[in-house]
Amino acid sequence: MRMIRRFLFLPVCLLAVIGSPAARAQDCPDFGAGHQLPILDRVQLARQTQILCSSGFAVLYSGLAREPLWAAEHLDATTVRAAMATPREGDFHPDTRLPPGSRAELADYVRSGFDRGHMAPSGDMPDRQTQAESFALSNIVPQRAELNRGRWAEIESAVRRLALREGGLYVVTGPAFHARTIATIGPDRVMVPTSTWKAVYDPRRQQTGVYVCHNVPRNPRCSYVSVARLTRITGVDPFPALPAVMKQTCMTLPFGHTGRKRHSRHARPVW
Repeated sequence: MRMIRRFLFLPVCLLAVIGSPAARAQDCPDFGAGHQLPILDRVQLARQTQILCSSGFAVLYSGLAREPLWAAEHLDATTVRAAMATPREGDFHPDTRLPPGSRAELADYVRSGFDRGHMAPSGDMPDRQTQAESFALSNIVPQRAELNRGRWAEIESAVRRLALREGGLYVVTGPAFHARTIATIGPDRVMVPTSTWKAVYDPRRQQTGVYVCHNVPRNPRCSYVSVARLTRITGVDPFPALPAVMKQTCMTLPFGHTGRKRHSRHARPVW
């Protein structure tokens, strides 16, 4: 595992929208609240980023990080029910929409000590086609197994249950890099996040909130923050169409298999 200097989030000054046969570029904003996809608000670097629009989600892919900076989904009750009835299967693969040399490869994760962690979860995908698309490495970040298979999986399930109960949610998921030096894996130097986060917007309740989980090998902690704080820390605004006041406080978010709820004020944020 290599180390590089602190990674600066890449803002989007110019985005190339690459459509797959199953997704039209003009449909990509449908994954964002108010038909607006997430944005990066730090004008530092504008190179090597592009939006990839798939059937069930969109990602902002970074050719520097070799992974998504965010993945956006619109979950409704119908989609979640179909996803629950779809067998969980799929093969990880490099995203052939990206040229070699600008993408992660399977070899990057071999003996790396990290799971291939979905940002848009395969469990959210309503059919085999969308599930197969979710296994593209452009939707994947290096995630510690204890987090990926434990608390993170519980959070993904909790969000699906919330979408069923509320009728629909907008969800944006991404990595955070909050260290002086950033570890990388593999020949392509895929960046290892210090944390992963999942932002939720509930249109029925007009509320937002964010889960944040520390990407560490032992006892990864998860906490809750407001969208406003997420944006200050990471430079990503997951819901740019929403009014600022709606992003200032964290809604009560469900967590765990029991469906119990916790609020951000009870947990110290982890990055």
